[in-house]
Amino acid sequence: MLFADVSATASPKSWRLFERASLLVAPNQRTTPDEWGASNRTYPPSSGVPGERDPYLTPYMVPFARSIAERKYRRAVMAMFAQGGKTEAILDVIGQRLDQAPAPILYVGPSKQFLTEQFEPRIMALLDEAPTLKGKVARGKRMTKTRKVIAGVPLRLAHAGSSTALKSDPAALALTDEADELMANVKGQGDPIGLVDARGDTHADFVHGIVSTPSEGPSETEFDESSGLEFWKWQEPGDVASKIWRLWQEGTRHHWAWPCPHCGEYFVPRFSLLRWPKGATASQARRNAYVQCPQGCADPILEKHKAEMNARGVYVAPGQTVGPDGVVIGDAAETSTISFWASGLASPFVSFGARAEAFLKAKESGDQQEVRTVINAGFGELYAPAGGDAPEWLEVQRLVLPYARRRVPDGVIYLTVGVDVQGDRLIYVIRGWGLRQESWLIDHGEIWGETQHEQVWLDLEDLLDEEFEGHRIKRAFVDSGFRPGKKSVVPEHRVYEFCRRNSRIVYATKGYDKRSTPLSKSRIDVAPSGGKSKYGLDLIRLDTDFFKSWVHQRVRWPEDQPGAWHLHADAGEDYCRQIVSEARMRKPSGGVTWVSRSRDNHFLDCESMAYAAAYMLGVQRLKQAPQRPREKSEKANEEAPPPVRGGYLNSGGRSWQPRKGFLK
Repeated sequence: MLFADVSATASPKSWRLFERASLLVAPNQRTTPDEWGASNRTYPPSSGVPGERDPYLTPYMVPFARSIAERKYRRAVMAMFAQGGKTEAILDVIGQRLDQAPAPILYVGPSKQFLTEQFEPRIMALLDEAPTLKGKVARGKRMTKTRKVIAGVPLRLAHAGSSTALKSDPAALALTDEADELMANVKGQGDPIGLVDARGDTHADFVHGIVSTPSEGPSETEFDESSGLEFWKWQEPGDVASKIWRLWQEGTRHHWAWPCPHCGEYFVPRFSLLRWPKGATASQARRNAYVQCPQGCADPILEKHKAEMNARGVYVAPGQTVGPDGVVIGDAAETSTISFWASGLASPFVSFGARAEAFLKAKESGDQQEVRTVINAGFGELYAPAGGDAPEWLEVQRLVLPYARRRVPDGVIYLTVGVDVQGDRLIYVIRGWGLRQESWLIDHGEIWGETQHEQVWLDLEDLLDEEFEGHRIKRAFVDSGFRPGKKSVVPEHRVYEFCRRNSRIVYATKGYDKRSTPLSKSRIDVAPSGGKSKYGLDLIRLDTDFFKSWVHQRVRWPEDQPGAWHLHADAGEDYCRQIVSEARMRKPSGGVTWVSRSRDNHFLDCESMAYAAAYMLGVQRLKQAPQRPREKSEKANEEAPPPVRGGYLNSGGRSWQPRKGFLK
C-alpha cells in the first residue's frame, strides 16, 4: 500500500508515523555541510544577518566543515578568532550529518552554562527550522536539555566539567568547541580531548572536529622561499600553553591566504600587516587603518577589498605553493589531522579599522589582559606575554648625546651596517665602533621602494658607497630571511644578488634561535658537481639571541665602564621604542625566545646585525684604552650641514649624495 493511499483512512497519529517513516526511507542527495546549510537554514529577523543562510560569507569556514563531512582525517582542527562563524559551521555539520548519514554525535562545550544557555537553544532552532530534520526529531520524554534523538540516533551535548557525560555514549562524530577553555583535567580522568577521542573507538570513520580561539605561546613566523609566503613557525609543544595551537601544529597547518588586489600575489594576512597612521589615536586608526601587502606593494589594501579577497581566498600549508589563479600546488604534510588557521582580519563582520581601534584602546589601558583578548579573540593569534628582562624605551633615550646625525665622533675606528628587508622598504642602521666595543649611532633610516625591484637596491648601494668624514663602510650585513617577490616572478633572490654584486663588504645573513657559536660562515651556492661554486655566496648564520642580548646589555651598560653604546641627537622615540620592542623570555623547555612587546622591531634587528658585522671584524678584540668621558667631542659640537632629502629615502632629513664605483 502506498503512503498516499493510507492518508485517507489512517488516524492522525498513524499518519504522523507514516510521514516520519517516509522521511527516513526517502532517497537523500548527498551535499556538503555548507550546501546543506544554505538549503535548509534561515535566520530570523532578530539575527545580525536575517534571511537565508549564506555560508560563503565566511568562506574560511567551508573547508573545515567539508573536511569533517569527508571523514578522511580522524581530526579536523580550526584555530581562529572569535565571532567568525565557527558555531554556524558546526551547526551545518551537525545538520548535514543527521539528515544524510545519521550517526551518534557528541558536542562538547567549554562550560555547563554555555551549553544550556547558548548552544542548546541554537540546536533546537536548527532542528525546528530545517525542513529535512523537523519531522525526524523524537519529542517528548526522549528529549532532554543535553540529549536529543534525531532520525533514531542520539545527539549528546556535554561540557568539559563532567567526565561522566564525556564517557556516556559512543559517537561517530565529535565536535569540541573552544578547546582552550576546557578544563586541563576532568576530575582526574585525563585530557578532555583524549576522553572525547575515546568515544569514537567503535566507529571506523570517527571524526573529531575541534575549534577554538588560541591563548598563550610564542608568536613567531618563518618565510618560505618556495611559496613566497610567511607561515607561523612550528614551536616545541612544551612551550605553547594554547591547547588548540598544539593540536593545530600536529596537523597540516593550513593558513588562510588572500590575493593582493593590486599585485595579485597571495599572502597570509595577520596582525603585523595591519597599519594605521603614525601617532594616530584609536578613533583616527579606526578611520584610516589598512592592510599592507608584504610582497612590496605601495598601494594600501582597504576594507572595500576584503569581500573579493575572501571570495578568492585559499588555504595553503607549508610545502605548498599558490599561483596567481588561486590554484594550490603540492601536498600538505601526511598526518591524521587536517588543521586550519584564519586571521581575524578576514572577518566580514569587523572592519580593519575596528580591529586597529580595539588594539590601541587595549594598549592605552595598560592592562595586558585586554591586549591579550584583542590578540587572541580579535586576530586569532597567540599572545606572547611581555616581561622578561627588557629595558624600557626611556632608558634608550637617555643614551642620546648631542652630536649631529651623520657626524663621526672621535674614537670611531670603522663603520658597520645592518639592513632589515621588508616588502616595501629597506631599514638600515650605520654604527661606528671604537676600542672596548664602544660604539656610536651614525645614521638610521628607511629606503622606500618595492624590494623585488632593482631601484631600492641601487639606492642602498649608493648609501654604502658613501664616505662619512673620511670613513667608509667596512662591513654590511643584510638579512636574507625574507625573500622579495615570488621565485616564479623574481627567480634570483634579491638579497643574494645584491650581496654577490657587492661581495667585498656585504654579506647575507640568516638568524637562528640558538647556535653553538655567535656566528658562522657557510657556502650556499653549489655547483652541478655538488662541490662549492667558484662564484658561490657566503651566508652568515647568526645566533640572534646572542646579538640581541648584547644590544640590550649595552642599553643598561654602567656609565663608569668602557664600552658605552651612544646615540646621535636625532634618535627619536620611534627608534628608541623599536630597540626595546622585544623581550627575552625563557621557555618552559629551557630554551630562549624573543617575544614581541610592540609592533615594529626593525631597528633592533638592524642594531644586532650591525654588531654582528663588527663582531666578525673582531671588534671584541680591540685593545683596551682609557675610557673617555661620555661628552660630545668638539667636532661633534659642530652644526651639521643642511639636509638634502633623497627621493627614495625617508631618513628624517639625512643628507647624502650618491657616489658610484666603490662597490662595483
